[in-house]
Amino acid sequence: MKKNLLINTGIVVLIIVFALIVISTKGGTVEESVAKCIGQNSILYVQTGCHACEIQKEMFGENYKFLNVVDCAVEKECSGITHTPTWVIDGKQYVGIQNIASLSNLTNCEVL
Repeated sequence: MKKNLLINTGIVVLIIVFALIVISTKGGTVEESVAKCIGQNSILYVQTGCHACEIQKEMFGENYKFLNVVDCAVEKECSGITHTPTWVIDGKQYVGIQNIASLSNLTNCEVL
């Protein structure tokens, strides 16, 4: 009985966390100039079929094309990348979905 309660509680918590991530990433896309700047100052490692990667992509909308993206399912340049999405900025890895404000700060790109 307690085991089922713990499992159900865990599932509910995961659903809430996922919903909060999705909600926090919605609400418009990043400006083209900011996306270009982030793309010039970072590498985004993704993998085909990665749901978190799709969420990250949606945050940039049509300006995703300006990012420096490496698909680890296709490329063989993913040495040292254990999870996707992973951003590499100034030689440091930032694993997981990153918000635009954090990326702008890390890459010294101004958010308009």
